[in-house]
Amino acid sequence: MKKILLQIFILLLFFSCSEKKEINKKSQLEIKMNSIAEDYVRLALKIDKYDPDFVDAYFGPNNLKPDTVHSTFNQTVFEELNQQVNKLLDEMESLSEFPANKIERQRYTFLYKQLLACKTRIFMLNGMSLTFEEELNALYDIEIDYKDENYFDQLLEELDKLLPGNGNIYERYNSFRENFKVPEEKLESVFRKAIDECRNRTRKFINLPPNEKFDLKFVKNKPWSAYNWFKGNSFSLIEINTDLPIYVDRIIDLAAHEGYPGHHVHHTMMEWNLYKRKNWIEFSIYILFSPQSLIAEGVANYGLELLFPEEDRIKFEKENIFQLSGLDSSKAELYYHVMTIINKLNYSINLAAKNFLDGKWDENKTIDWLKKYNLRTDESAKKLISFIKRYRAYVVNYSAGYDLIKSYIENADSKEGKWKLFNEIISNPIVPSHLEKTVYEKRE
Repeated sequence: MKKILLQIFILLLFFSCSEKKEINKKSQLEIKMNSIAEDYVRLALKIDKYDPDFVDAYFGPNNLKPDTVHSTFNQTVFEELNQQVNKLLDEMESLSEFPANKIERQRYTFLYKQLLACKTRIFMLNGMSLTFEEELNALYDIEIDYKDENYFDQLLEELDKLLPGNGNIYERYNSFRENFKVPEEKLESVFRKAIDECRNRTRKFINLPPNEKFDLKFVKNKPWSAYNWFKGNSFSLIEINTDLPIYVDRIIDLAAHEGYPGHHVHHTMMEWNLYKRKNWIEFSIYILFSPQSLIAEGVANYGLELLFPEEDRIKFEKENIFQLSGLDSSKAELYYHVMTIINKLNYSINLAAKNFLDGKWDENKTIDWLKKYNLRTDESAKKLISFIKRYRAYVVNYSAGYDLIKSYIENADSKEGKWKLFNEIISNPIVPSHLEKTVYEKRE
């Protein structure tokens, strides 16, 4: 009997020691990951000194910001930054065998992909030329398929049958759309109404921090139509660019995209769940040219569909947005039918950006393409070109992100199930290739 008890004691001691070793390994993993994450933030803030669009938001400790940097990007700067990112990637590689749970593995993959994006951007700053496809894969962790001209021609034929009048479809569309332009003096009241509605609907499905809030500002002379500047502590500044006319469909679009449940909510939930609660410092920074952006734009574009099923949206806008804007709502259904086709034509932007950035099309040919297949005015096409010149392949994130998030979330068979998946995406360190893999496996 004593012999059996001794054997049991030895076994318990062995398992206890093994368990302590596993716990010790896990604590070592967290310590090492936290150290790498802190250096990642330092690195990103250094890159931002030479690439002002690189860091979109930072609300972490001031002591991680660089004290001094070289005045210009040169070979010395390149070698220093590249050495730093290589060191961090090597450290990440050394952690790959550590035991980890699901969210720790997600954190690891997220940070690794973000570091690869940092390395890519460093090389681009040093003059490295990437093809459009290479840039998409290296910065945004995505590969896409392109629609061909036949796809767009069929959509134009469908649109031709819908639009009133005869003659040139480009002129008929732009003439028809003028009936739905929101007067500039009405913009603030209609945007605030739309954002309030989006916020109220979002709060039914997402438990937002009690202190979350935003400010709304109207600006000019920007390459984008709207922007969310997340400031930390659950606060965003939402800027709306009024360089070009704003049409009635864009009101709810932008309210959801920049606000609820889009960028403001996404940033807020990532900050709240990962930076504030877990103290994961890498979520105190948002790098624009990274896989994080494809998820962000996809969430922002798809969120509107969760908030407003089509008929519900039209009903709300007829009773509120049209009325506040002083617009005739009698043709609202036709207008949204037309805009559904226009949204499909937006995939033509991807091909335009690819051919322009790969040097196959010059600016004039790219503008002609956008006017023909996206029905943009000359001014609007030039504005989009200025965006592509500045942000390059980023433009794909809107459509590719939407497609990816939609494909993933619509695996759920109920409204509650879809919101659950949406909540998971905006509260966890998810990367595009992970969602792609999940979507592919479920289709098999």
